[in-house]
Amino acid sequence: MQIPTEPIGSIPRPLYLQDAMNDAANGRIPIEQQQSATDRALRETIELFEATGSPVITDGEQAKPSFATYPVHGCANIAPGGATIPFADGHTRQLPRLTAGPFRYATYAASFVTAAKSLTKTPIKQAVISASALSLLYPQDGIASYSHEQFLEDLISEAEKDIRGCLEAGADNVQIDFTEGRLAIKLDPSLKLLEHFIALNNRVLECFSQDERLRIGVHSCPGGDHDSTHSADIGYDNLLPRLFQLKATNFYIQLASERDRRPVLELVRANLRSNQRIFVGVTDPINPRLETAEEVCSRVLEAAESIPLHQLGTTDDCGFSPFADDISTSRELAFQKIRARVSGTALASQRLHGGDRM
Repeated sequence: MQIPTEPIGSIPRPLYLQDAMNDAANGRIPIEQQQSATDRALRETIELFEATGSPVITDGEQAKPSFATYPVHGCANIAPGGATIPFADGHTRQLPRLTAGPFRYATYAASFVTAAKSLTKTPIKQAVISASALSLLYPQDGIASYSHEQFLEDLISEAEKDIRGCLEAGADNVQIDFTEGRLAIKLDPSLKLLEHFIALNNRVLECFSQDERLRIGVHSCPGGDHDSTHSADIGYDNLLPRLFQLKATNFYIQLASERDRRPVLELVRANLRSNQRIFVGVTDPINPRLETAEEVCSRVLEAAESIPLHQLGTTDDCGFSPFADDISTSRELAFQKIRARVSGTALASQRLHGGDRM
């Protein structure tokens, strides 16, 4: 029995693509020229991903300006000046804000699935942004003639459409990026914001049948950007019991970079439901040190002491470049870490094969 292993999503964009994105945004080149660079980067990314031996791959999010705002990029009713997210190293990211209704996506992730599947026969995983993250686009002072309640109805409908489109386009599975879970606790220690986010995301998940949810998962991490995080100082104690209330099957959590992994694994064991699978992070994208396959294997064996093998999988702690302009990690190192994850997970599967926990 092989322990499944999957990537999270993003891969650092090559410099020529970053330049093309910047030049197109500033009107220096036509959008067609940027698209040509995107197509080239996608082909190269797929080839490099396949070379790692990963049984499931992604498109590396090469076409996304960011993992969080790809659906609204280019929307006429979106403007700068939304919520600001501070990171531990002092830099910030600022979300845009909605200026008028109705809320609609400009880009659906199914288009990324279709493009990637045209280049490979390897199963494609697609990451989408959570409804809870996009709920932060609605301004606190409201929008005239467009209530918050109507916005949430539209948001849920669009988020469902985004996921369903990926499934119908042939994605092997869809991962909802919920990196704001620990951040919600940091912003509101009463946990009301987190519970609101869980309820909102469940409204989306309830749109799908039980069979469809077998192909839907949720990713949680403390946010990785420019080798820093926004909420690594917030523990898993309050998050995990609520995270597993989400009506999804697969859960992908940051673990490799935790100072003490065993308490987290015990929390997982105590809260993971029988119909859920946990993919634990065994490589750290924001650490420049390359993990060895043996080190990855050791982390898998550690996780297997707490989690039943039929519910265990491995992943990376986070994407390697959730924002297109993040060049803190090289493409070469990203693929080396993925190769170590794949090899180390296979090694752990061999060592565990035949055990009574299989």
